[in-house]
Amino acid sequence: MEVEKGKTAKYLKTKRPVPKEVTEQLKHFTKTKKLLLNALKEGDKTVPQLAEALNLPKDEVMFQLMSLLKYGFVETGEIDDMDEYYYYKIKSNGKDKS
Repeated sequence: MEVEKGKTAKYLKTKRPVPKEVTEQLKHFTKTKKLLLNALKEGDKTVPQLAEALNLPKDEVMFQLMSLLKYGFVETGEIDDMDEYYYYKIKSNGKDKS
């Protein structure tokens, strides 16, 4: 008897589809992630600078940055002159950019 690979996953997908709001949240996160990473390619920025550049609320920028920090996409740099915010930058992962 031959067993079809992925049969359980296919069965579960038909019985329990992903809710539409979860799909929309993932799309929003992915879009915001791309915006943040593109903004950080231009140089190190603080949360208020990113919020202003992307026209997003500071709390949303902070939440997204903490997710990107957690998963290793960005890292913290120096603290600003007022000792309020860290500068965030794209994580180099030890690779030489030249």
